[in-house]
Amino acid sequence: MKLTGNTIFITGGTSGIGRGLAERFHQLGNQVIISGRRQALLESVTAANPGMDYVVLDVTDAQSIQAAAQEVLSRYPALNVVINNAGIMPFDNAAGALDDAQAVTLLNTNLLGPVRISAAFIGHLKQQQDAVMIYNSSILAFLPLATNALYSATKAAIHSWVLSQRFLLRESGVQVIEISPPWVDTDLIYKSGDSRAMPLHDFINETFDKLGTDTIEAIVDRVLPARDNPGAQEHAMVTAFNQSVADNPIPVA
Repeated sequence: MKLTGNTIFITGGTSGIGRGLAERFHQLGNQVIISGRRQALLESVTAANPGMDYVVLDVTDAQSIQAAAQEVLSRYPALNVVINNAGIMPFDNAAGALDDAQAVTLLNTNLLGPVRISAAFIGHLKQQQDAVMIYNSSILAFLPLATNALYSATKAAIHSWVLSQRFLLRESGVQVIEISPPWVDTDLIYKSGDSRAMPLHDFINETFDKLGTDTIEAIVDRVLPARDNPGAQEHAMVTAFNQSVADNPIPVA
């Protein structure tokens, strides 16, 4: 994709990877519109990045998505890039009781949220030059983390959705790109400085190196072995990965 001259809408742009992507695109001279639920955070981020704009959005609410899309498109009719980034990562227990309310919120945020965002903007994007739809999935789409089983499943579902949408849009002029981060040191779970986590700055740099090409998967190099995971050795790889996490747990606040 081209990295300059875009008008970009990004969900979950107030922290972590979302803010990192938004600020880098902003620094490159793009018009960036971020979204999130908390207006105070949106105001703080845009104040730190003069020229960046925001819209309040709750990605778990279908009506909020429709209202936000209408507002964005009325103010920025040249919009040509949508980045589905918003997500949450609660712990769960696939071998125990289900927290149903948490599960519904997770599915509404991580799966239905991007699907609804896509539906709200895709008709407009089909009319634009250099149109791009970007999804932020995860390394866990290919290598599930047992302590976050439903989160991992939502990311696998997003990867599947991307494959289908990319095929259906193959002659539309809309490029569909998937970003699949490794463990990045953000506050998605707990910002800890753990040596196993990729520093956010390094992740953003490498991701933009990939985005600046004609790739359909802007996946940093350390994720590539997991991206190639499905196959005869999948169970062994998943078992070894989860055992390593069990032996050296991810820190939580």
